[in-house]
Parts: sequence; structure tokens; C-alpha cells
Amino acid sequence: MSLLDKRTTGDLIRLIIFIVVTTLATAVLVVVIGNISFQSSREFKAVFTDVTGLNSGDDVRVAGVRVGTVKQIKIINTNQAEVKFTVANDVFVSKSETATIRYRNLVGQRYISLDQGTGEGSTVALAKNAVIPPSQTESALDLTVLFNGFKPLFAALTPADINKLSYELIQVFQGEGDNLTGLLQTTASVTNALADRDQVIDSLITNLNTVLATVSDRNDQFNSLITQFQAFLRGLVKDKDALLGPLANISALTTQTADLVKGARPGFVKDVKGLRQLATLLNKNAAILDKELQILPIKLNKVGRTAEYGTFFNFYLCQLTGRIKVSSLEVKVPAISIPNQPRCNLAGGN
Repeated sequence: MSLLDKRTTGDLIRLIIFIVVTTLATAVLVVVIGNISFQSSREFKAVFTDVTGLNSGDDVRVAGVRVGTVKQIKIINTNQAEVKFTVANDVFVSKSETATIRYRNLVGQRYISLDQGTGEGSTVALAKNAVIPPSQTESALDLTVLFNGFKPLFAALTPADINKLSYELIQVFQGEGDNLTGLLQTTASVTNALADRDQVIDSLITNLNTVLATVSDRNDQFNSLITQFQAFLRGLVKDKDALLGPLANISALTTQTADLVKGARPGFVKDVKGLRQLATLLNKNAAILDKELQILPIKLNKVGRTAEYGTFFNFYLCQLTGRIKVSSLEVKVPAISIPNQPRCNLAGGN
């Protein structure tokens, strides 16, 4: 055999070894990821009202140990789901077996947990391909309802604490009581936060006690107030027709007078504008108006004397002067006086 043949044979052997190792590793990976089991098993069915999140290939467990796999999920009776799953032949499944869908993790993966149950059927084996009825199944916990109830508690925690506490809560509410210790440890941060706010809580309780004590001291007055208020409400109910009747009449009156107000509105707006101008003018001539008002009584007194003989005025001509203008010619009329008249005497006053 030549050197070239020996080298080719060696490369071929190494290639075959590589292919074999790679194939075995891939097969192991497929078995692990696909949850493929080579154990002999038998099939059962279970009817659930809600299988949200459960998928084919999910685990079937007994006491936390994987004993089978979910094979098929289909809808029956419109609002129910039938789940077909396998269980290893060496695992005992009783007629009273209960099937519960539980959370595997916070990502949302589920698995079916089988429990032997109690009663006479707990010692009788369940036949192959038998159906576990809805009365012996339980759907997964509704996380939305659960977490909404704990929303005030989550507000005081960090995101990391919320994730840890959420997982512990799911485990506890699914019946895994051993996780209660972890739940209490997780909630320690909450109690520490409450301890830090001890003074605020104490002040709140003290103020609340003061309010309750004051209300308690005036219990009779408070009861009387409630009783009188009830009587007042009963009176209003009794006289509702008398109270609502005038309101209806007022509504009708408003409707009937709407056109009247609508017609008077333009004139009213004009009057308001005129009053505004008048007010501006009066304010501008306030000094003159004030002076005229001061001398008005004197003038009224003199005017009143001229009408003292009856419902008429007496006037006497004492002096006359003026100007006459014709075209561009203006003639001044000299003052004409009527002397020797007592009424024209300044001392007599007129």
C-alpha cells in the first residue's frame, strides 16, 4: 500500500468517526428537546374546561416526576377541551385520578399533574384509553386575577422581587405548600418597607382613633342627624309632585318668553352701548356736572319764585341787547334798559 493510500484511509476513518459522533449528539439533542421517551406507555384522555397555555409535548408528572407526554388537544362539547396524553406502563393510574394543569415556570409553560385521589376508586386501575371526567380535572390558575389582587403589594417591590414573589405565589396557590417558606422569605422586603414607615402608620392610626372617638362621643347627635335626614328625604319623596310641578311651569315659561327676549335683544344691546357712551361722557365732565349740581338748588329757588302766582311763569324785560347780521353787514343793537322798575332792581333780585 502506497503512502497516499494510507493517508486517504486515515482521513476516511476520521470522517466516519466525526459523522457518527455528530449523529449521536444530534439524536440526543432531539430526544432531550422533543421530550422523546423510549419507555413503553399507554394513553389516557382528560377533559378540561380551560387548557390555555398547554401544548403538545408538555410533560405529564406524578409527584413532580415526568412520567408521560401530552400528545393531542382538541375541542369537544363546544366549551371543553379533550387532552390525550401518555403515561409509562410502570406508573399506576387509578379511577379516582385527578388531573391538574399547573404552571411550570413564569414564561407560561404548563404541565399536567396527576394525583391518585381518594375513595374506593383510588385502588382500582384506570383502563387504557379511559377518560378522566371534568369533575376530576382542574384548569390552570388565572394569573391575571391573582396578580391584580396583589397589585398594591407589587407596587412596593423591585422588578427582581416581583418576579421571584410571583413564581413563589404560583407554586403556593397550586398546592405546593413546601414553597411557603420561600414566599415568606421573599415578602421580607415588604415588611421591612412597612417598618420604615412605622411612624407614618402610627400617626395615621392615632388620627383615625381621634376621629372615631369624636364620632363616638357624639353618637346621639349623629344618630339624630341621620334620622332627620331620612325624614327630610321621605318628605321630599312625598312632595315630589309639588316640587317638580313649579319646575315644569318655569321651564314652560322660559320657553314661551324666549322669543320675547330674542326680539328685545338688539334694542337692549343698543341701549347698553348708549349707556356706556353716556357714562363715559359723564365721567369726562364730572367736574362741570358737580359744579352745576351744587348751584342747581339756587337756580331752582329763583325759578320757583316766578311760578308762585299760579301754574305759569312771570317774566319781566329789564334789558335787551343783540346783533343783527345782514349778508356781510353786521349791526350791533345797543342795550335797551327799562329803568325805574323795582323788579329790575338788583337788590330786589330777579
